[in-house]
Amino acid sequence: MSHAVHVLVPGALATRTGGFIYDRRMVDTLRAAGWQVTVHELGAGFPAPSAEVLQQAARTIAALPDGALVVADGLAFGVLPDMAQAHARRLRWVALVHHPLALESGLSAARQQALRDSERRALACTHGVIVTSPATARDLAADGVPAARIAVAEPGTDAAPLARGSGNPDALSLLCVASLTPRKNHLLLLEALAGLRSRGWTLHCVGSAAMDPACAAALAQAVMRFGLQQRVLLHGELAGDALAARYAQADAFVLPSQHEGYGMALAEALAHGLPVISTRAGAIPETVPADAGALVTPGDLPALRSALQRLLDDAAWRAQCAAGARAARLRLPTWEHSAARFADALLRFSAGVPQ
Repeated sequence: MSHAVHVLVPGALATRTGGFIYDRRMVDTLRAAGWQVTVHELGAGFPAPSAEVLQQAARTIAALPDGALVVADGLAFGVLPDMAQAHARRLRWVALVHHPLALESGLSAARQQALRDSERRALACTHGVIVTSPATARDLAADGVPAARIAVAEPGTDAAPLARGSGNPDALSLLCVASLTPRKNHLLLLEALAGLRSRGWTLHCVGSAAMDPACAAALAQAVMRFGLQQRVLLHGELAGDALAARYAQADAFVLPSQHEGYGMALAEALAHGLPVISTRAGAIPETVPADAGALVTPGDLPALRSALQRLLDDAAWRAQCAAGARAARLRLPTWEHSAARFADALLRFSAGVPQ
């Protein structure tokens, strides 16, 4: 028996961020398993869409067939509570929440509360919610979503060759793969490394500047202000062989995020056997084991600098962390496993009713 599902995404499905990669892999794997999957791109700008994009979303949702099973990416769904409610009786809504919208960085208290209220209203219209980590499941349960209507389908990770490193123990190659947005906290990373300029290191930042041009511009200005033009390289968005080359040549992975609903780039770093310096934010401690690096309090500059200093100075500890990463790579979930859990959740939720 063939199953059908409509998938609503907040922009172009081909976008290269963790959330879109997850959406794309679920779509591809469901199709390979025989599902009829129809993708609808709602338009860019979520979670602050323009009036034109909202009108486009309204037309798309109104055109969905009665009784359809609809998976809506939470980046859009969380700010469409009126549309979710208007169609709750005729559509079987399932939300896909990568992380709660109110946990994005750089928001005012009023904006945080507005997003929290909006998302809560939208999620109340669903038959179920799929999240990408147990940490996000706990966040939503604490915010009133019944635990019985939450399913966890962690992202998969493709097998990858072990990084060979830079080959220069006196000038380590540090890699950060993340879109240039406030939540990823590149500015804190630069400030921490600026205090370690007497050590040998180069930072390679890979990630799109298009998600938040103001944040990207501030990062470029900070590189100049700290005088790190020769030591911080902003590569922009990379994919395929170019991205694989950056992982292959890295000695360690660094990402001081304020929050992660999972952290796919962190899992990819582990898949390459790289030591990790990150934070204890969101799902990161569930992704990065303690013996694979160091996790510090989000936003703690001295702690981040101290962890980076140990990484640069202590070769024996760095090797121990690399060994921990190599062990962790064997425990990472596969995309096939993730897709199976995703499909099981869809089948379970499709028969339910909103509570």
